[in-house]
Amino acid sequence: MPEPRPGPLSRLNLNWLGLLPFALFALLFLILPTMKIVVGAFQTPDGSFTLDNIYGLNTESIVSSYWVSIQLSLITAFLGCLIGFAMAAAVILGKLPGKVRSGLMTFSGVASNFAGVPLAFAFLATLGPVGLVTIWLRNEFGINLRAMGFNLLSFWGLVVVYLFFQIPLMILMIAPALDGLKREWREAAEILGASASQYWRMVALPILFPALLGTFALLFANSFGAIATAFALTGPQLNIVPIKLYAQIRGDVLGNPHLGYALAFGMIVITALANGLYIWLRVRSERWLK
Repeated sequence: MPEPRPGPLSRLNLNWLGLLPFALFALLFLILPTMKIVVGAFQTPDGSFTLDNIYGLNTESIVSSYWVSIQLSLITAFLGCLIGFAMAAAVILGKLPGKVRSGLMTFSGVASNFAGVPLAFAFLATLGPVGLVTIWLRNEFGINLRAMGFNLLSFWGLVVVYLFFQIPLMILMIAPALDGLKREWREAAEILGASASQYWRMVALPILFPALLGTFALLFANSFGAIATAFALTGPQLNIVPIKLYAQIRGDVLGNPHLGYALAFGMIVITALANGLYIWLRVRSERWLK
């Protein structure tokens, strides 16, 4: 007797059902809102097509907010990459005890996701105008941070706060690339007479460069879209795109919801380019590190 053919349900791999909650979540809270923003950026209040919303971005206030956001993202991404790479290299390649690496990676996993109002409050309580460290430095050592030009409620103060989650994110992202550096490459360079600096300049850094540049793009996107920390720390006084968009959603400033869609559309384009660059460079770097 011929064996019965399996029915459609039996041929269905039930493991795919495990992705259903994620797919539903992504559809409701990522795909559909993104489509709404993109469509709304090219619509008038009555639903007809227009480019006026995109043209409306070319105002001094909005262009300035994009420029400040790009500056903030570039600076925090660069410093995050520089400091995070040094810390990760010291722990992974410096042959420090395994407990040190385990503790650093655990802390990085927590700190990279610690943002928003709790992070802003933590820094205000520590380095704010009447923060614990601020008062301690002034009373014990006569160091007045405000007189020296440091203000936590400013652009550079926000840079310091953003580094709290940018540096750990860099450590988490670059650690696999550092682990992928083969010991044989360094041994071969030493046999050929290369110094440590020559090995890093001619072998290690060229191999790590796609991963470094890709992680820089990821940190840029991560900083560019952050709003809760910036708004909780500085309020509406700092002119960055997420805060301006938040004001638009509340209807306090712009008073044109479709211009707000255009603002969000510009953010989507910039972050999509940054994330696309990260993915492309990550794939290229993995060819060498396998």
